Amino acid sequence: MTLAESLPILMFVALALLLFSGFPVGFVLGGLGLIFGFAGYLLDAFSIIQFSTIVSRVFGGVVGNVVLVAIPMFIFMGTMLEKSGVAQNLLYALQVLLRRVPGGLALSVTMLGIVMAASTGIIGASVVMMSLLALPVMVTQGYNRPLATGTIAASGTLGILIPPSIMLVIMGDLMSISVGGLFLAAVLPGLVLSALYMGFLIVVCSARPNLAPALDAEIGPQTWLDWFKLIFGSFLPPIFLVTVVLGSIFAGFATPTEASGVGAAAATLLAALNRKLSFAVLKDVVERSALTCGMLFLIIIGATCFSYVFRALGGEDLVLDFIRSVPLGQWGILFMLMGVVFLLGFFFDWIEITLIVLPIFAPIMLLLDFGEHVGTSREILTWFAILVAVNLQTSFLTPPFGFAIFYLKGVAPAAVRIQEVYRGVVPFVLLQLGGLGLVIAWPDLALWLPRLVLNW
Repeated sequence: MTLAESLPILMFVALALLLFSGFPVGFVLGGLGLIFGFAGYLLDAFSIIQFSTIVSRVFGGVVGNVVLVAIPMFIFMGTMLEKSGVAQNLLYALQVLLRRVPGGLALSVTMLGIVMAASTGIIGASVVMMSLLALPVMVTQGYNRPLATGTIAASGTLGILIPPSIMLVIMGDLMSISVGGLFLAAVLPGLVLSALYMGFLIVVCSARPNLAPALDAEIGPQTWLDWFKLIFGSFLPPIFLVTVVLGSIFAGFATPTEASGVGAAAATLLAALNRKLSFAVLKDVVERSALTCGMLFLIIIGATCFSYVFRALGGEDLVLDFIRSVPLGQWGILFMLMGVVFLLGFFFDWIEITLIVLPIFAPIMLLLDFGEHVGTSREILTWFAILVAVNLQTSFLTPPFGFAIFYLKGVAPAAVRIQEVYRGVVPFVLLQLGGLGLVIAWPDLALWLPRLVLNW
């Protein structure tokens, strides 16, 4: 193999090393793309005119991409919802309603995670919000700390899968498939994972009640009128927001981009109705949303540059030739790809894995003979995207760089140790892998809704 032919391999090795340097990921990706582009030019493997193509790809694929407009709006919606007080009211209502159920507060946190996932799609906001709201209550009530922290961290990660997930928007754009179709495909797998979480909590808390002491029966409303006010006031706002965002998409009234704007406006309205909206709050939400968007789009632009140069230097062909040469069969290759994504999740964030891995792995899935098990090429790509999404939930919980763990520890009481958090997330990582196995075995979990609603 000549030096020019080995450039894609060297490029990937350099990426693996520099991602641990602590330098901003967007600069690492973009810088490596430019450096290896110049190296390819010196070795006659990359032409000068192709550098101008990088600029046009960034503009057409990122700057001028209408689909990606949904990302800033969803980030704004999630950040504003965090300030609105909706989550606090909902958690209290769920806690009171489930006070006689084993592990009622833990189940309430899981349900709140589902609602927050369907309302925001932002992991950091969900985990921090639930940690601030629920963890002190769970510790005071005598909950086992690993169980409490594991429940909060795992429930917060549902936002990466349950629509409107920012990751699904990026995946749809990367793989040139319908974002609305991906949203529909993610609903059942997200609910399956939620059911696995709740089933685990019920079994564990029933077997060992001392891990999750019950709430005092005297806490909560005492009259039917008070119950009605509690349920109506707590459940109506999040149902309204979810209906506005997801209902408009699934009913065909709005695209995900349009629905993101409506969701941002609805979250602002809820904050105003709860008397939580002020100029200082609005300023803080806008600033935090802008910083988050800046980080995301820097990585997207850098990844666009990196992936284009990697492909232009023949990297995609090298990967495909390697996959063809591996005597594993279609299922062996699929499990190998899932294993690579899972292992990368120990060290890298979901956006880095998605932007680097999907453009390389998606063509491989189309070469494998999954038509009989899954369906058309569109259905295969949609199924694969959901498999990656479920798999990437583990990246938030696996050490040493589990971001949900860091989010939780950053706002947890000082008495909660990081070792307790690590112990708490282990069962939920296993449950996530179990959910991944279910979607692999039964593709209809991901494809039934798109086929029903979109007539695939």
